Amino acid sequence: MKKMVDLKAKPFYLSEKKIQWVEDTIKNMTLDEKIGQLFINLTLQRDPETLDKLINKYHIGGVRWQGGTLEEIYEQNRYFQEHSKIPVLIAANCEAGGNGAVSEGTFIATGAACGASKTSDTVRAMARVGAMEARSVGCNWTFAPVCDVVSNWRNTIVNTRAFGNDPELVAERSLAYMEEMNRAGLACAAKHFPGDGSEERDQHLVMGCNDLSTEEWNRSFGKVYKKLIDAGLQSVMVGHICQRAYTKKFNPEIKDEDILPATLSPELLQGLLRGQLGFNGLIVTDATHMAGLTSAADRKHAVQGVVAAGCDMILFFNDHEEDIAYLREGIEDGTITEERLDDALHRILGLKAHLGLDELVFPNREDLKIVGCEEHHRLAEQAADESITLVKDTQKILPVDPEKKKRVLLYFIESAPVSSVDGADPAKKLLVEELEKAGFEVTAPKDYYEYEMESPSKFNKFRMMEHESREEFKKNTNLVLFVIDMKGYAKENNTRLTYSVSHSHEIPWFVREVPTVAVSLNYTNHLYDVPMMKTFVNAYGSTPEYIRKLVEKLTGKSEFKGRYNDLVWCDRWDTRL
Repeated sequence: MKKMVDLKAKPFYLSEKKIQWVEDTIKNMTLDEKIGQLFINLTLQRDPETLDKLINKYHIGGVRWQGGTLEEIYEQNRYFQEHSKIPVLIAANCEAGGNGAVSEGTFIATGAACGASKTSDTVRAMARVGAMEARSVGCNWTFAPVCDVVSNWRNTIVNTRAFGNDPELVAERSLAYMEEMNRAGLACAAKHFPGDGSEERDQHLVMGCNDLSTEEWNRSFGKVYKKLIDAGLQSVMVGHICQRAYTKKFNPEIKDEDILPATLSPELLQGLLRGQLGFNGLIVTDATHMAGLTSAADRKHAVQGVVAAGCDMILFFNDHEEDIAYLREGIEDGTITEERLDDALHRILGLKAHLGLDELVFPNREDLKIVGCEEHHRLAEQAADESITLVKDTQKILPVDPEKKKRVLLYFIESAPVSSVDGADPAKKLLVEELEKAGFEVTAPKDYYEYEMESPSKFNKFRMMEHESREEFKKNTNLVLFVIDMKGYAKENNTRLTYSVSHSHEIPWFVREVPTVAVSLNYTNHLYDVPMMKTFVNAYGSTPEYIRKLVEKLTGKSEFKGRYNDLVWCDRWDTRL
């Protein structure tokens, strides 16, 4: 049977011996084992009974997980590899460092911070640390780089995860990331093809729409993907994002109502990715529970359809028994041809052979000591130093001298906590401590969430509306530090600055009373909601390293080295004032 994949070619580069391993392995697989290879399991439970079922009943081809300590993840992954008939692909989301693999891992820098740094040193450090820490627990695959090009300032889905709005910069940073990961022995899955960042909606909640023309796409996302593919990119993660212009180019008769997300679109997978871009590697779906996919097809037809369209692996089960039955039915009724199944299996096994899983040696437990080590935290501090960006200081207040502006009022604007058990944002305490170390006297009012955690009451809302007299305020306050740490994910299509209650005293009534400095610890587009701020800093992180460097820069002990792109102005004239 003719196979579409060439295992000798880029990105597999397999020897005859390794190709023979792939062929022999597939030849000796049952249909159940073949079906299982197409699934990546989201592992939440780590008891031997659960792991044995995943290995021996469902025959999974790959794994990702949530939760678990460093030791638990190491043992989980070791168990998978030592007990699986066919070694598994073990993936992590190392988008910002080793914290994407294990909670004890080191946060180095977001994509936005890497883009703000003037050299590729930050992204290389982020990728290198992520690779070393992930590899120590047995990872061999990273769902990164995020090579989206953010052209819409309202987009917060990849605002901090992507490297920026310039395709050349995104390509350069993505290639640097891939080089470091590959050097450490991990494969990359660039995401989210055909590209996020041109609209503001979240594919977790709705089918994304990349509405660029074919010419615009070629100059933007196309340029990035082509450079990565030419450099040997091993896999692509496909988003539940449609691309209308290219779908119609490859299928001129298609009606708008029949346009599908890339995960279900042969036009985008076979016509654009495999054909026009020449991608020979493995295609994996983004998470299949996302509404971008569920709104396009029922589960049965989605599971069958993504494989039939050209995806080689399915990210996450819904119900193990049911999903496997759906895929089996699709194979038996011809929805998924024998050739398509065979092609997918060769790519999956080809990637495993490329990574050396045919002769697997699991990492030594001693390697765990690298996770969160002192050297990695030093690199995190260096990344913070290189990336923190002064967007504007039109009032020329910086640097701030603690001797001259000693009394600081800190307004810390945080997202609503998922649970009161989580407590307040820990970055607030970190920031108070660093400001006090620098010589400031800090007053940090509680927000509504903190009041509620302390003592739930219907009157807490009104406590948040109270104001002192303006003259008293000016007498007691030399500087307001207005710090924003908003976070959002799969809850709303874009995350904007939100105060803890309506008419809150957090709302910037103070900017004309005393000097005010505004800082974002996460998203880069908050000037849209606080254009009255005359001094604004994008800090890109809320870890101790980033908080420490932020205070150093505010007080003039360190210069601002980061650079911003024009999206920070949010297409507004008043944000620049």
